[in-house]
Amino acid sequence: MGVKRILTIAGSDSGGGAGIQADLKTITVMGGFGMSVITALTAQNTIGVQGVHEVPIDFIEKQFDSVATDIGIDAAKTGMLATSKILQVVAKKIREYKIEKLVVDPVMTAKGGASLIENEAQQSLKDELLPLALVVTPNISEAEILSEISISSIDDMKKAAEIIFGFGAKNVVVKGGHLSGDAVDILYDGNTFHEFTSERINTKNTHGTGCTYSAAIATGLAKGESVFQAVKNAKEYITSAIRFSLSIGRGHGPTNHLAPVLHVVEQYKCIEALNKALKRLKEEKCGNIIPEVQSNFGYALPYAQNADEVAAVPGRIIKIGEDVHTLKNPVWGASRHIAGIILVAMEYNNEFRSAMNIKFSDDIVNICRVLGYDIDHFNRADEPKDVKAKEGSSLKWGTDYVLSKRDTIPDIIFDRGDVGKEPMIRILGKHPDDVVEKVLNISKKLR
Repeated sequence: MGVKRILTIAGSDSGGGAGIQADLKTITVMGGFGMSVITALTAQNTIGVQGVHEVPIDFIEKQFDSVATDIGIDAAKTGMLATSKILQVVAKKIREYKIEKLVVDPVMTAKGGASLIENEAQQSLKDELLPLALVVTPNISEAEILSEISISSIDDMKKAAEIIFGFGAKNVVVKGGHLSGDAVDILYDGNTFHEFTSERINTKNTHGTGCTYSAAIATGLAKGESVFQAVKNAKEYITSAIRFSLSIGRGHGPTNHLAPVLHVVEQYKCIEALNKALKRLKEEKCGNIIPEVQSNFGYALPYAQNADEVAAVPGRIIKIGEDVHTLKNPVWGASRHIAGIILVAMEYNNEFRSAMNIKFSDDIVNICRVLGYDIDHFNRADEPKDVKAKEGSSLKWGTDYVLSKRDTIPDIIFDRGDVGKEPMIRILGKHPDDVVEKVLNISKKLR
């Protein structure tokens, strides 16, 4: 059979960021076919949970039977199971339909702190459900409740994983997102610990991360991936979803389940926009603004983190007479220098994702003033020795030096050079069209 069928057994989140809604979005984006058994309805938003309405036990069973007897189940995951009775009936159905690829997300509290499970149900979770789990995915607070130990380090996470493994789960993933430093998750299979590390993303919009992560693991397992590979891929997926999270509502916004798809789309759009802007440069006689060290022109992906996520021109932009040429089309990671400028600008305002360097002269600076551009500068003599000694650090330092003293991003940042350093002007903008318009305006005034 082509598409794999993944069942999510969880509560409904009326706010759309967690629960059944998050699971079905994740399963779909990752290439599975999502089905659901709804165990509870919540009145919920980004601020908190305003109400919970449990689905009757017999109707939970009826949903399960409807799906299993017709469509079939390749893998399943559980989420919010609020009471012992719900846990017990879900465990019974999992045994009845012999679901081996089961991911248990032991949902106990909402992001805002509201309890989503009765105390009595915690014991049923240990006794009834964990022994059926191929993978269980507690976060730090859930792992503390299940293991009954305090967790403040990776070693503590490993101890908790061993204790939780003792309840019968075949694999334990303890998620370290609530600790400081990098986000490290621990996978324990009873013999070996594996660590999955990602950068910590500074955002409050993490509603539904646990649901999304566990649904991604279940989808990977359904597609035939090993537990290790399914967790690895899910970690990459949730990191991307958090990185491109959505500022929706007044509280904890949701992750962006479409992020991996949108990332590919944005890559295409960035290259297309940069090519279009370069075409405009080539059509104009603007070789008069190309410096001796030549120019480069970059455009970053939204929320870019490193130079590999900034498109630029391999071999730079060169001039032949008054014409400008490129040897190759833009590619990712082609210029560490222009990427450094853009990435620093994005730290101050992530809408400013494009930049180009042009030659310096006092005449050009004066033209920029006449054109009404916002101009700022830095002095390379102020540059710390350790920055000067490190290749490629000067431009990032200079950009940061200027922007740290301002509330807005200027159109122009220039410097007058130093020993062995050519003076330079950088044009900043939100989009390549924005940058190339400024460059061509300057070039025309210079003729």
